[in-house]
Amino acid sequence: MKPPSQLQPLIEDGIIDSVVRRLRSGKEATVFVVACGKQVRCAKVYKDATQRGFHRLAEYQEGRKTRGSRDARALKGGSRHGRELAEAQWKNAEVDALFKLDRAGVRVPTPYGVFDGVLLMELVSDAEGGPAPRLGDIHITPEEAREWHAFLLSQVVLMLCAGIIHGDLSEFNVLVDATGPVIIDLPQAVDAASNNNAFALFERDVNNLRDTFGRSAPELLATHYAHEIWALYSAGTLSAASPLTGEFTFDETAADVEGVLAHIEEERQLAEERRLRLAEAAS
Repeated sequence: MKPPSQLQPLIEDGIIDSVVRRLRSGKEATVFVVACGKQVRCAKVYKDATQRGFHRLAEYQEGRKTRGSRDARALKGGSRHGRELAEAQWKNAEVDALFKLDRAGVRVPTPYGVFDGVLLMELVSDAEGGPAPRLGDIHITPEEAREWHAFLLSQVVLMLCAGIIHGDLSEFNVLVDATGPVIIDLPQAVDAASNNNAFALFERDVNNLRDTFGRSAPELLATHYAHEIWALYSAGTLSAASPLTGEFTFDETAADVEGVLAHIEEERQLAEERRLRLAEAAS
């Protein structure tokens, strides 16, 4: 196929040899299958901010480091310089998270580097060598649901121990290769220690997994892993070896009415996003 303009510099510099085909286009980026010598890899081309459909960007950018007070003011004020900084932060967040999580042993695509703003990474393959399907596109047996849910919880724990929360983890951001789930799409990754929305984002990630696998293994729907894991993290005792039960005793002395209403609105937005994604996948 004819290389898109964003990938032409990588061909000219000999980083990739050719573009095989477009693999997937989502709300944040378009991913292409590319040839690099005898290897086949993925090239992720990020969409411009005006084209992205991702909502609540400020919620994710909170706590991300800036080089100085001028940059912080620019980000807050929304100037041209601030918008350029926000765009760079958005792209760099995934790159930084991928390298950090790869070192931590989390199952993410192996990153190979960033070239002219394009992320080059491993092509996650199925048993036949083709691109691996998304979790939401395959039938899951009850046994697979229990096994993969436990595995992804262990990955979420490893991520949190590394100080990172995915922020948009769902059946659409997990691929299933020949050996199991692989977590993808991390431009919205947040720092667990510096973002005030950290727990809300973490809870949503974990509950998305619970709801997805709970469709095949209904007993998972009664679990409360998000609160259990976060309590261990907050106490400084969370590790990859921490035993998890899915049980948690809630403090019901005071009702958080605003929190409940915010959660209802968030779930409504998520349902709408899921409807749009399903419609996009079917088209």
